Amino acid sequence: MMRYAVVIERTGNGYSAYVPDIPGCIAAADTLAETEDLIREAVTFHLQMLREDGDPIPQPQAKAVLVEV
Repeated sequence: MMRYAVVIERTGNGYSAYVPDIPGCIAAADTLAETEDLIREAVTFHLQMLREDGDPIPQPQAKAVLVEV
């Protein structure tokens, strides 16, 4: 099992998410919970398509940390 960092941002009308290690893998929805579900599905689908096309699977490299200031 691989664990990819996901960035979720609040937008004017909901949330959007992307995966830094998987270019083009994005999701957007009205709620945070729905966005999390959709990005999980998007990662699964994206990796499945890469495998089917014989393309390499990007290894997770991005890290996320919270910085207190």
